[in-house]
Amino acid sequence: MSATKRVVLAAPRGYCAGVDRAVITVEKSLDLYEGPIYVRKEIVHNKHVVEDLEARGAIFVEELDEVPHESTVVFSAHGVSPAVHAEAGQRQLRTIDATCPLVTKVHNEAKRFAREDKTIFLIGHDGHEEVEGTMGEAPEHTILVEHPDDVEHLTVPADANVAWLSQTTLSVDETMETVRRLREKYPQLQDPPSDDICYATQNRQEAVKQIARGGCDLMIVVGSKNSSNTVRLVEVALEAGAKASYRVDNHTEIQEEWLEGVDEVGVTSGASVPDHLVQGVLDYLEEKGYPQAVEERLTEETLHFALPPELRKDLRRAINH
Repeated sequence: MSATKRVVLAAPRGYCAGVDRAVITVEKSLDLYEGPIYVRKEIVHNKHVVEDLEARGAIFVEELDEVPHESTVVFSAHGVSPAVHAEAGQRQLRTIDATCPLVTKVHNEAKRFAREDKTIFLIGHDGHEEVEGTMGEAPEHTILVEHPDDVEHLTVPADANVAWLSQTTLSVDETMETVRRLREKYPQLQDPPSDDICYATQNRQEAVKQIARGGCDLMIVVGSKNSSNTVRLVEVALEAGAKASYRVDNHTEIQEEWLEGVDEVGVTSGASVPDHLVQGVLDYLEEKGYPQAVEERLTEETLHFALPPELRKDLRRAINH
């Protein structure tokens, strides 16, 4: 083993409070309720988590018309639009809403800005479930802005009553560049009351930057390809100075040629990744001659979210009986 080889493990990494809450919500629902438990969309964007919950009996569907009347359905951590809530009511479904509270905050900001008759620039990715849910709160007031370069093409009048919101899982730096350009064009632009990009997304990006700046040859990011915050970590590592950066679902996707001539490997994971998948990557690197990983911790995360109120109520009732 080369004396210069090193593996640096980023912290924080992996599960955030919103993901933890959503996964536990499905697990508790499976234990508590009779009959199949349906989940609209992937509960979180990680294929291994979804497969594990499917193995326990959860049934994942794309839309509510796949759910039988009067069944139990869990809404994913990414949130849903009012139209989906309304459809669930029409189908007499028991709904357990596992929307991350930080996403709910953005929904509430969209509703408030709409009541104030503002045009909302929503910074985010077209087609992402979180964006669809937020836009659904005020579709006639909301314009999607995907990239800083999109700002110059906006046709909203210069003196319009405007505000911005963002998807919670974006690159902090790119989002702030988009906001900067929006403010150049619309100096009256109103900010949300607090930053929309979630604490966990920011912390994971900052932890990756810290390692990439330290001379990292290769950054391995564990997470699924449809996970926005995971994909951003790959980009952030490259922008911060990592020589190479790749996303893998697990250690089996690592290609040996990535390690050729590589002394320092950074390892992190997206906010919906269970830690055993990261451990698999570390074990693989040890098999390839790298030393045990050294953890670099940026900050401690102590936030926890209570389970959805409808689930808490039924859990209490089950305990009392």
